[in-house]
Amino acid sequence: MDVLIRPIVTEKMNRLNEKFNRNGFIVNKRADKLQIKEAVEKMYDVKVVAVNTMNYSGKLKSRYTKKGLQVGRTASYKKAIVTLAKGQVIDFYGNI
Repeated sequence: MDVLIRPIVTEKMNRLNEKFNRNGFIVNKRADKLQIKEAVEKMYDVKVVAVNTMNYSGKLKSRYTKKGLQVGRTASYKKAIVTLAKGQVIDFYGNI
């Protein structure tokens, strides 16, 4: 099972990273906190102190087209906020 899907790189996550040394990831919906911790430590070679997870359900979306009203949902996902040990850093921009 691939635990980490992608990192969250937004202005809000950058502020959390600078202030509290936390990074965000979109993770597999079935992954638990221990699996997320092991995956981050293995992939980025850092020490993880804490993992907080949030489940987001898909939002209902509708739009009007020539064929009439189109109704659907956005995808649901699970987000994990990972707190790193003091002095540890994950550099997402190093390979650019």
